[in-house]
Amino acid sequence: MNPEREAQKARFLADHGLATARREPLAGDASTRSYERLHPAGGPPLILMDQPPVLESPVCPPGATPSERLALGYNAAARLAAGSIAAFVTTAAYLRDHGLSAPRIVAFDVDAGLAVLEDLGDALFATLIAKGEPETPLYEAAVDVQVQLHEQRPPDILQAEGVAWPLLTYDSLALKVATDTFLEWWPKFAGLPPFTAGAVAEWDALWAPIWVRGEAGASVFCHRDYHAQNLLWLPGRAGAARVGLLDFQDALRAHPSWDLTHLLQDARRDVSPELETSMLQRYLRARPAIDREAFLADYRALAASNAARILGRVFARQALLGRAQYKAFMPRTWRYLERNLGDPELGGLKAWFDGHVPAEARA
Repeated sequence: MNPEREAQKARFLADHGLATARREPLAGDASTRSYERLHPAGGPPLILMDQPPVLESPVCPPGATPSERLALGYNAAARLAAGSIAAFVTTAAYLRDHGLSAPRIVAFDVDAGLAVLEDLGDALFATLIAKGEPETPLYEAAVDVQVQLHEQRPPDILQAEGVAWPLLTYDSLALKVATDTFLEWWPKFAGLPPFTAGAVAEWDALWAPIWVRGEAGASVFCHRDYHAQNLLWLPGRAGAARVGLLDFQDALRAHPSWDLTHLLQDARRDVSPELETSMLQRYLRARPAIDREAFLADYRALAASNAARILGRVFARQALLGRAQYKAFMPRTWRYLERNLGDPELGGLKAWFDGHVPAEARA
């Protein structure tokens, strides 16, 4: 525990009338954020979000060139928000303004990296389903959120509470640097030799058209981490607002299939091919103007890219850092990747993985 940080949090809470609230630590994730549930006397519980700014590399300045982004580090290259409170506050407001259930912001300090949020409860989709709740109605509501978000093109700048944040595009560079983390981390984890220059060149050539398609189709608001552990069930609300939204500060403008790949190829829980197909059909029925075949081709290609990213930067990297629990998710993610690579259009990528990552090196 950092005494200086604890004193800063105490001052922030006191400034907003929460000095006497009982503080209950909550389980964290692989990020540099932490959360506490606040129990004010005589009031409903709230959530304290703690994101120390110094723990993250710089974010992407609007207009930065590819070389400038790469020089700044992974957050800028991949267009991640580095946990920015400004990103969270403005994105939450955008979602609420569109009739969706992002937490209301009670108080915040951008420079300090602190915010107090509405507490939307603990009814995570993943938890409810594990306890026996039927999954189909939950996934239908989650798809309906996507439909509602995709009805209009989002603005270039998100603004709220006197704060502004750019909604950047999930462009080909961001897709590339994220997918390329597989090249860096998987050999280290699996005990393989580093990929040769020839293998890397072939990898780039095979993925490049997919990353270009991803950027060309970037037209809708993208949550970017849209899955059953970031969605809450709020049955007392109506329509798409029954889905509580968390962890959306890395939002971008992206291809409309992107959030669906996270939802329907969830690395942390099994989503059956039948449910995946049914939910994709639900989405496409709601948006009949979309070219169905082109959309599904992009969905499979970008889902493959995402699976490679997750296997590399998220799971292999975290496992090598000592977080062994991530190993349990690897076989499922490989199954998703192999399912996507079964698309004949991705035959070249399938051959690359078959040639460079043998079956015994796939967790």
